[in-house]
Amino acid sequence: MAKGKRVLIVDDHLAIREVMRSVLEREGFEVWEAADGAEGVQKAQDIKPDLIILDLLMPVMNGFETARALKKAVPHIPLMMFTESEMAIVGHQAESAGIVAVALKSEGTEPLLKMANELLNRRAAAASNPKPHGNADPTTSH
Repeated sequence: MAKGKRVLIVDDHLAIREVMRSVLEREGFEVWEAADGAEGVQKAQDIKPDLIILDLLMPVMNGFETARALKKAVPHIPLMMFTESEMAIVGHQAESAGIVAVALKSEGTEPLLKMANELLNRRAAAASNPKPHGNADPTTSH
């Protein structure tokens, strides 16, 4: 399912990046790493990953700042956050920064992996079924 999909991990903790890399590579992902937000933005522009996973608390640029910069630099790439911060703290700010999913580090890597696969599957489905031109959406009523 994930074979050949490129993921960029942006986290300042080497041990976290190593665990995430191991889990994602076992599932067939190609993994790149960045140790801070500025490096993450640069690598995202260079490698054009299929998914970017961000930490919240990082030096140079925090996860929200990084997400906003990424949305300008590579707007088509989905962003998810893998953080120690509680959902109540992260939720609204993450959404307004362009982050489409949040997984908690305290829950381990299974939810992270599940969300990553769901995001990539949704992206693939959207790419194979583009919406018709114009603003009309036949699935909604006004």
